[in-house]
Amino acid sequence: MYKIIRAILFSFSAETAHKLTFKLLRILAYIPFGRQLARLFYCYKNPNLSREVFGINFKNPIGLAAGLDKNGDYYNDLANFGFGFIEIGSVTPNPQSGNLKPRLFRLVSDEAIINRMGINNNGVKYMVNSLRKEHPNIIIGGNIAKGTNTNNDLAGKDYEKCFSLLYNFVDYFVLNVSCPNVENLTELQSIDNLSTIIDRILTLRRYFDDYRPIIIKLSPDISNKLLDEIIELALISGIDGIMASNTTLDREGLKADKERLDFIGKGGLSGAPLYNKSLQMVKYIHKKTNGLLPIIAVGGIHTPQQAKEMLNSGASLIQIYSSFIYEGPGIVKKMLKYIK
Repeated sequence: MYKIIRAILFSFSAETAHKLTFKLLRILAYIPFGRQLARLFYCYKNPNLSREVFGINFKNPIGLAAGLDKNGDYYNDLANFGFGFIEIGSVTPNPQSGNLKPRLFRLVSDEAIINRMGINNNGVKYMVNSLRKEHPNIIIGGNIAKGTNTNNDLAGKDYEKCFSLLYNFVDYFVLNVSCPNVENLTELQSIDNLSTIIDRILTLRRYFDDYRPIIIKLSPDISNKLLDEIIELALISGIDGIMASNTTLDREGLKADKERLDFIGKGGLSGAPLYNKSLQMVKYIHKKTNGLLPIIAVGGIHTPQQAKEMLNSGASLIQIYSSFIYEGPGIVKKMLKYIK
């Protein structure tokens, strides 16, 4: 059935299809027993799949990556498809419209997506209000970033604002310092910039009663030298984990024709072609830290076999995004059954 639904959705532009999908999700919520039926078809429960990471008990290790539910409007609807956790965002201190359209493209032959969205979102206060209105029925991660117009030397203030406002409403935080679709944002991965942001966030955390884990989301395009420095900083500072990885600017090995890629131009690539980059990054971090630093693996995980390989290679948890779009909501259950 999903092949038919996908064919219809793929007849629209990627961003239009995204909006249509969420309208359908919201309609499902109003159908009698709609949410219960979704859980019956798509959820797979087994106590052997549960795990404790960052001091949080996850019912299973598969989460939904940030970017799909940007504003925290649909986390409980998405929870009906079997995820162990949902990450919302990226969110910035103030609302921003993002980059000009078109800004989201499918590479169907590669099972990939290129986006240059520019972190469009309704701002952190909107997200807080959404979380207040509907209590999450699932573990929620808050992915936070600086505003597009904020200079990098002032970025720490933006992360502080999002962090403090969201603190009592999410279960963990991800510092997005690696989005390639906002000018100069990836420069926040430099040790000087990253140290400043981490120091401010860790200091702020001390003033809260409850503990919220903090994870850094890194680009797969950084050098091993910089990655080594970030790993050392994470271990010394007390950061709780690393997310590997964000989208890539690399276009090597794609099946899509050059004319199509030239038309799309810049943007972060996600989906199947990213898998090997993310896998090697996970293995590298796991080896460098002797398994002491938890890793959330994200990027190109499209098959049950790949999901298990990521976990066997050192990831504590994994996230999917593109495979949810290309393979449909049943992919979560397939992966969980295979992992089991």
